[in-house]
Amino acid sequence: MEIGIDSFVASFPSTQTGIAPTPVQRIQDLLDEIELADKVGLDAIGIGEHHRVEFLDSAPAVVLAAAASRTTRIRLASAVTVLSAADPVRVFQEFATLDLISKGRAEIIAGRGSFTEAFPLFGLELNDYDSLFTEKLELLLKIRDSPTVHWKGRYRPALNGEGVYPRPLQNPLPVWLGVGGTPASFARAGALGLPLMIAIIGGETRRFKPLIDLYRESGIRAGHSSDKLKVGIHALGYVADTTQEAIDDFFPGYAHTFTEAGKERGWPPITRAHFDQERSREGAMLVGNPDEVVEKILRQSAYLEGIARISFQMSVASLPHNKLMRSIELLGTKVAPALK
Repeated sequence: MEIGIDSFVASFPSTQTGIAPTPVQRIQDLLDEIELADKVGLDAIGIGEHHRVEFLDSAPAVVLAAAASRTTRIRLASAVTVLSAADPVRVFQEFATLDLISKGRAEIIAGRGSFTEAFPLFGLELNDYDSLFTEKLELLLKIRDSPTVHWKGRYRPALNGEGVYPRPLQNPLPVWLGVGGTPASFARAGALGLPLMIAIIGGETRRFKPLIDLYRESGIRAGHSSDKLKVGIHALGYVADTTQEAIDDFFPGYAHTFTEAGKERGWPPITRAHFDQERSREGAMLVGNPDEVVEKILRQSAYLEGIARISFQMSVASLPHNKLMRSIELLGTKVAPALK
């Protein structure tokens, strides 16, 4: 099982001081965090893509290229590339270039995103949300398969044998499908034989078992070998030296972030009771001491009949840099070795 961290490069005010780091400081802190993750043996770093004032991740390939120069082995992934609002040609070129810079460590996790700002920003219709993604994923995979592409679609000018360069070091360049909870998305990933990254940000992990079964069944039915049908999980999580420290550190920022998001989406405010339920034995959240988190991951993997990668999303909790560094250290020195 691979262990990684995901970041939206959040720049929230501290829940203790009310002061947010400057954008320059937050980016420099992030690069230090990724460098440490590489040194302690974590397997992957994922950088999200948002187009909002509170996140500094609108250009993930640029951030990952900077990280490549300070690391040697960690995989460098998007988490996710909002493909519906992007040009697949440019996405491929950016990540192929990243792959060359990093000597073969780039990955694309393609998804539709959980926010909608990218659609008006790039002149797209939100009503075309799914058809945009379907068409652009098809084109991205065609570009991955061949440097010259003949393709025609609805949302982008046709390609008539033009070349798409550079080509990556890895052949093929890894492309995962990032999904939420839509059955059609799981079935699509299986039919295409793409590894699956599931964003599980609440509820019980075991509820995704039927969807993962659908993914695997769709893949086998389409003729893909089971070893290609990998399942990863993007989970809210944080590890501290003690369980109480993890709770005290994580809850205030988590509650603030998701309460604010809930104002846009109609969710109720986050309560401590809700947090405790999410952190409970069956809940999806991975917050606790190293032993507790290891035990919970192993139990989740057993439910789902195997997890290939689990990525901890910590940046939404307004944690200070020193706390994130300590958690990364514990993930690399305590959690990952126990799972491996």
